[in-house]
Amino acid sequence: MAIAKAERLMNLALCLLGTRRPLSKRELRGSIEAYLEAGSDDSFNRMFERDKDDLRELGLVIETVENLDGEVGYLARRDSNRLPPITLDAEEAAALGLAAKVWQQARLAGAASGALQKLRAAGLPEDVDPYGSHGALEPHIPVHEAAFEPLMLACRDRRPVVFDYRKANAAQPGTRHVEPWALECWRGHWYLAGWDRDRGAERVFRLSRITGKVRARAGKYTAEVPDVVTVRETVAAWAGEITDRSALIRLRSGAGYPLRAKAVSVRELGDGWDELEIPYGHGLDAWLVEFGPDVVVVEPAELRADVVDRLRAVAKG
Repeated sequence: MAIAKAERLMNLALCLLGTRRPLSKRELRGSIEAYLEAGSDDSFNRMFERDKDDLRELGLVIETVENLDGEVGYLARRDSNRLPPITLDAEEAAALGLAAKVWQQARLAGAASGALQKLRAAGLPEDVDPYGSHGALEPHIPVHEAAFEPLMLACRDRRPVVFDYRKANAAQPGTRHVEPWALECWRGHWYLAGWDRDRGAERVFRLSRITGKVRARAGKYTAEVPDVVTVRETVAAWAGEITDRSALIRLRSGAGYPLRAKAVSVRELGDGWDELEIPYGHGLDAWLVEFGPDVVVVEPAELRADVVDRLRAVAKG
């Protein structure tokens, strides 16, 4: 669906840029195959108006001209849509080359390569090789999840999606209706940030936990897309890596070395126990449960209650 729309927009842009006189809706409909396949005049008119607005949002200057007979025509003058010369120094070209290499395992590899070729034709310095070696710096972002490409397209086209998502502590996946905002890779995993319609709030989803296919849905977004989407900060906070308070626990001597590595302070209590002050963030209760009888939560009270509830749930099976 997204590819068909992109092709239609490209054909319309070429028609408007290639004409020396304004073209009427009737002439444009006869020149573009997708418009010929429109079921009715109303369907064509709605499609054309959306496409014209999309091209203008992309920066194409489209003029509306009325002839002597009162018929409205459209054209995009080349002098109004010509970009200034592109000049890149060696560092800028190298940065673009590295960016293109990032996507060498994804479908964007062809698009990235084509973009660099166009920059070369537009004036990229001949002595700069954007594909050349950059020493020890070789970027690589793995993209193994099948959900990546449909979500990338959905983010680009501002298209709502539906997918099945399995939470870390859930036995079965649940259906999520999401308005996708942005994708970001953090510590080797891809995450999607967007608006969860069912929960009426911003959510972040790990792509590896999406099961089945991502299905696109028609319609507009219901929530405003923020100017800045902080995927990494959100994920770090949910992982307990962004904290603004501490917890006090007792840990059996010789146990819980991962906890000791994060400890702000450690004090020996005797009788085989130590007292640790550790950062308290989201998910700490689930982590402490993994250490079983080697950990006792002293404070805060809500953390102690959460750990006790989890231990009781484990005991019940």
